Amino acid sequence: MNSDSDLQIAGDLLEVTHLLQTPREHPATVAEFVGLARSIAEDRSQWEHLVRYDATSRWYHRLRTGPGYEVWLLSWVPGQGSGLHDHGRSSGVLTVLDGTLTERTERGTRALRAGAQRVFAPGYVHEVVNDALEPAVSLHVYYPGLTEMPMHTAQHCEARDVPGVVTA
Repeated sequence: MNSDSDLQIAGDLLEVTHLLQTPREHPATVAEFVGLARSIAEDRSQWEHLVRYDATSRWYHRLRTGPGYEVWLLSWVPGQGSGLHDHGRSSGVLTVLDGTLTERTERGTRALRAGAQRVFAPGYVHEVVNDALEPAVSLHVYYPGLTEMPMHTAQHCEARDVPGVVTA
């Protein structure tokens, strides 16, 4: 068996410019949408000054659009939640920017702290809630852009705790 790694054989791939793909102007793959969300999350100057907190309802702001996708910024004061829903025909990336959110699905409950990301396909049913004592902020990328958010009843998706997952 050859012990040489691909890097040792090929050399530094960053020096072989003809092998690098040119960056796309707009994301087109799941990995690129995750990367878009991460880059926005890391650059607080793109979103921090826009955040508002509303005690009566979740606050949201469309941050960006591109061909077939939308990026939304949401804030959550303690106790606010989305209700059990899916995203119609849209796929998405949820990124927690500040605070902690709780995601409940039929598979269990997860605490999502700042930096956590969830990727979901069309038909993914979940509920997101701020169960913490501090406000939270999240970023949502939808492809195609969000046109519906069907609500579900608890009988459709009974959330239960997953052993070993801390939810607070």
